[in-house]
Amino acid sequence: MPSSVVNNYIYFPETETLRIIYQSGAVYDYFKVSADVVSKFKAAKSKGKFLNSIIKPSFKFNKVK
Repeated sequence: MPSSVVNNYIYFPETETLRIIYQSGAVYDYFKVSADVVSKFKAAKSKGKFLNSIIKPSFKFNKVK
């Protein structure tokens, strides 16, 4: 999953929370993200583009670290 923006991600289906670990080390939780959106994110050729165009504008988030 090489990406210049996203280092890793974890999905918590029980709470529909998508945790993004950025290359910078920052960690953000995005809330009420459906499994379908996560599947599309996983399949996206560019994780950074998908994150910036779909996830960031559509879901509330909280900085964890």
